[in-house]
Amino acid sequence: MPSFSSDGVTIDYLDEGEGPAVLLIHGFASNRMVNWVNTSWTTLLKRAGYRVLAIDNRGHGKSEKLYDPAQYRAELMAADAIRVLDHAGVEKAAIFGYSMGARIAAFATVAAPERVWALVIAGLASNLIAGIGGSEEIAEALEAASPSDVADDEARAFRIFAGQTGADRKALAACIRASRQAFSEASAASIDVPTLVVAGELDEIAGSADGLAALIPGAKALTLPGRDHMSAVGDKLHKSEVVAFLDATRM
Repeated sequence: MPSFSSDGVTIDYLDEGEGPAVLLIHGFASNRMVNWVNTSWTTLLKRAGYRVLAIDNRGHGKSEKLYDPAQYRAELMAADAIRVLDHAGVEKAAIFGYSMGARIAAFATVAAPERVWALVIAGLASNLIAGIGGSEEIAEALEAASPSDVADDEARAFRIFAGQTGADRKALAACIRASRQAFSEASAASIDVPTLVVAGELDEIAGSADGLAALIPGAKALTLPGRDHMSAVGDKLHKSEVVAFLDATRM
């Protein structure tokens, strides 16, 4: 896969297919393979006539690992997303982020609205504004020698997931200590591109899709019945509705 230097940080990404560009940004502790390739999102979007770019966020996947929380501020990770478009020669893209990737996508859209033709915020809805606790608990769990050493259920789940994906847990701990920056209502109100907000009905991490969509002018909301944070990613309704949204807004 190709890589480039984003202000000195090496970022790996996937670039496949032809058509209007869609940039995929994965969630915390995941990577482009787990979030997008293994769930068949990349295949689906290519078949629908899109050029698919999928980034490995800094500290994740095959991108460079950093151990200073200051290097994971939302504006820096959003800049990585815009720079991959620069590197790939893409003038405008639809940006589709899941969970932490949704936060990055939102920050990137506000920072460079002229580069975005549509926005999909998934796996992080009203809690993009309200915020999510537990960052330090998750960081400490990632630094634990074994999942059995972690008492908190949510934190232990992240520790197990990081082990399953072969992630650099020290880098992830640094990331979680910095990356959950608040996104204001004013920032949400400033988004001026077609936007779809998606969340599972049972997803306590994401919060309400309707709640966030109400703050973004013209945004649409999709709640996935019976889905939680993990099961919402590859949901069939999720896929069909995102493709329909992109088809309706494509350049």
